[in-house]
Amino acid sequence: MEEIKKQFSDKALKDFKLIDHAVNEGDEQAFAELMERYKRPVYHMILKMIRNTDDAEDLTIEAFAKAFKNLHKFKKDYTFSTWLFRIATNNTIDFIRKKKLNTFSLNTSFTDDGGEAVTIDVEDKNRNPQDEAINTQKKELVQMFVSKLPPKYQRLVRLRYFDELSYDEIAKTLDAPLGTVKAQLHRARELMYDLVKDKKKHI
Repeated sequence: MEEIKKQFSDKALKDFKLIDHAVNEGDEQAFAELMERYKRPVYHMILKMIRNTDDAEDLTIEAFAKAFKNLHKFKKDYTFSTWLFRIATNNTIDFIRKKKLNTFSLNTSFTDDGGEAVTIDVEDKNRNPQDEAINTQKKELVQMFVSKLPPKYQRLVRLRYFDELSYDEIAKTLDAPLGTVKAQLHRARELMYDLVKDKKKHI
């Protein structure tokens, strides 16, 4: 433990304790606190990459869902923030490849809260079987949450996540005001955040 203390900040050590509680005890509060500590930094990092608030919200949810699903695999060789940012970055890069967005430099780097440089390095923009497999996994992950949402939100989320329609396209499809669509999707996202936090071992 002394060796760990020398290597990591107090914040990182607190993260390790929360992860232990989350993984070993299925502690919902530990999941919630981890999300509370990193939701904004992850969102802002993604927003810098794609410059779209709606997509950044979606990708933030996906990043936490994937991280919490794989939390039992986390090794304390580096900080939780480094691991989480890598998951969020890779997920966002997959999104960028798919959408063929060119809104940021792919050799951009940033520093996590432990002072470690995390470099984003993408060599191939073309989708390959691995990309397709990742995309399928993401959809399966979101599907678990969609089925738990109130019916009025399920169709909206499916149109957004699975059919990948824009907000304008969703409004036209549902013959609903754009403002209503945005407000309801925002509420659906909040509910999905709650599901991610409280998921325990369900995903």
